[in-house]
Amino acid sequence: MRVAVLGGGHGCYAAAVEMSERGFETWFWRRDAEAFGPVLENGAIGVKDFKGTREVVVAHPTTSLEEAITSADLIVIPLPATTHDDLAVQCAPYWKDGQVVFLPPGTLGSFVFAKAAKDAGNDADVTFAETGTLPYLVRKHGPADIVVSAYATRLPTGVFPARNAEHAFAVLKQAYPSVEPIEDALSGGLMNAGPIIHPPLILMNAGPLEHFSAWDIHNEGTQPSIRAVTTALDNERIAVREALGYGAPHFPLADHYATDGDEWMYGRAAHDKLTDSGDWREKIDLQTHRYMLEDTRLGLSMIASIGRWAGCPTPVASGLLAVASAVTGRDLYAEGRTLENFDLAGLDRAAMTKFLSEGF
Repeated sequence: MRVAVLGGGHGCYAAAVEMSERGFETWFWRRDAEAFGPVLENGAIGVKDFKGTREVVVAHPTTSLEEAITSADLIVIPLPATTHDDLAVQCAPYWKDGQVVFLPPGTLGSFVFAKAAKDAGNDADVTFAETGTLPYLVRKHGPADIVVSAYATRLPTGVFPARNAEHAFAVLKQAYPSVEPIEDALSGGLMNAGPIIHPPLILMNAGPLEHFSAWDIHNEGTQPSIRAVTTALDNERIAVREALGYGAPHFPLADHYATDGDEWMYGRAAHDKLTDSGDWREKIDLQTHRYMLEDTRLGLSMIASIGRWAGCPTPVASGLLAVASAVTGRDLYAEGRTLENFDLAGLDRAAMTKFLSEGF
């Protein structure tokens, strides 16, 4: 199988490494040729993880988006959802019948990419899939070096349109055996852990974040009062899923912190692996950081919007979004990834089911 990885983020480098090590012929595209220089020149990425330290050769580093997409059967886009709108338009002309596009995680990015293809007049039968988290806890430690603290062990994944599920999962599970099929892309969007973890952490730690030069919200910032808000927010997400008829497992975030019980997306004791690495001590600007612009603006608005459509109240999600709007001076719901902004809020249940199955 031929795989393309698109983007220059931490997860993109990890995906290029993993796909190469799994033996797939891999194209790795990044727009910024200067930043990509060390990989373009040496054709390799240095990685440190539980297996040790090594260099991994990537077959086809490229700055040609067309080359990367048209060469591949599976396209992996492990980028923040804030990149989706622009990238979806750039990708739209190049999709081909039978391709599978994986967005880990998605925040309903599958709708964004599918709609961009439709608007571009590309009617290729492409399947877009999204899951609940990035498959890696990873940070770059140089222009061509990464450290991976953990790999996902369970990736609940929905596809769009759902009629292509059998083909899509046959492709996806070759690359990511940890993928677990769930109902559809809306279910996949509601598995996204980022909007549950990050908004309470940044908003309830706003003082330390603005005072100190660096702060580890996952270590010093994860206190009982904040965990209580996170649990309440996660309970809203699960209630929305249940209101839509989606079944368990719902991957409650409490399992991320537990050392026993049900295994979460990164396995047991994942939170300890994250904090032990020290890689998440950083400066978080509440105006610009992706935890605000992606997980809060796009992710919380998604949950609140779907809850509104399903008749399921989401007071914690809506309240955090209102506080974040006050902090940024912007109407984050209006800017959000909502059913209203997809022109889907007027669908009834039957029409939504048909849309999720058949696509645009």
